Amino acid sequence: MKKIIISTIFLIILIPIIYTLYMNYRIKHAIIKVETIDDLNIEVYSEIKTKDLIKSINGKIINNKKINTEKLGKKEVTFKYINEENLKIDYSFDINIVDTTPPIISNHKKFTFYKESNVDLESKFFCGDNYDDKPNCEIIGEYNLDEIGKYDLTYKATDKEGNETVNNFTVNIIERPKNTTNKSTKTNTKNTLFSEIKEKYNNYKVGIDISHHQGDIDYKKIKEAGVDFVFIRVGSQKGKNGEYYLDSKFKENIKGLNQEKIPVGIYFFSYADNNKEALKQAKWVIKQIKDYKISLPVVFDWENWTKYKEYNLSFYHLTQIATTFTDEIEKHGYETMLYSSKYYLENIWQNPKQDIWLAHYTNKTDYKGKYKVWQICDDGKIDGINDNYVDIDILYE
Repeated sequence: MKKIIISTIFLIILIPIIYTLYMNYRIKHAIIKVETIDDLNIEVYSEIKTKDLIKSINGKIINNKKINTEKLGKKEVTFKYINEENLKIDYSFDINIVDTTPPIISNHKKFTFYKESNVDLESKFFCGDNYDDKPNCEIIGEYNLDEIGKYDLTYKATDKEGNETVNNFTVNIIERPKNTTNKSTKTNTKNTLFSEIKEKYNNYKVGIDISHHQGDIDYKKIKEAGVDFVFIRVGSQKGKNGEYYLDSKFKENIKGLNQEKIPVGIYFFSYADNNKEALKQAKWVIKQIKDYKISLPVVFDWENWTKYKEYNLSFYHLTQIATTFTDEIEKHGYETMLYSSKYYLENIWQNPKQDIWLAHYTNKTDYKGKYKVWQICDDGKIDGINDNYVDIDILYE
């Protein structure tokens, strides 16, 4: 009996060992046929998964995971697959993350300034890069803004990987006419009636967005005029690294709209230059709105494009800042959105995860991306807002 027990124990120990050795042998001599795509230089920030890099394989991939492409250089891709012999195979290969995307700069072709206008020519250009936080942006050529003449110049931007964008432009310096004054005689006769937009887009909800710029608002009148929703500016920041402040009309606006039961969303005008600042801003916004009824998204609004060079932010890092803000807002149960104009949505923001509030002042937008709200104009007129124009928005649900 004792021998039988010992033999049984021996078998219990030995069988798994034999099986493991057998399987290791099979795997070692397994049929492995994996062919990757020809070009394994992958653009930084590409949205790719393992299967996207495999041309052919003798089996089925088990873990078709997303590949992190946020850092340049060599990267090992590992995965498991079941081959034609029903064996689980570990496989790996290397890819090279590269940046071949040139910086983006303003495409200005001609400037005309009066002599001795004290113009900062550099500030007239937008310059930024998808990966490099500090691309080299420079004006090439000699010019003198205090001397009458025509100057043919080049604006050049180069990132750390050597990608460059060049724009040739001309500056004309002319004499200031003696009879000119600093007063502008230009008048704005353009006017978009809310009622006309409401009628044209009768299959959708039509609303407005407001701040202290709209002055005193008759909330009952705008409701009677057909406003379906309103986005309110909760506040902003006194420039980069500045303190936050509440919009002077925020409390009045939110209380008036809540009383009239008009659905409300919120937007914050941000100057954030890092994730820590964006998180701080989100927490500040939550504190301001927590006691009111908010049924529409809380919106991150970043528009500091004329001073973008001062921020030392790649487009990727700017997008991360927006995500940091909206992630914190969502933790508190609110929906979120990113506000931006068509040009910057198409060229600057890097695959934002938020719903989009598109600003594009035209009768028919040609923006190809998805968007939830369309800001169709900034010159709207509506009963209940008498002193100023107002932005009109279309909400798609």
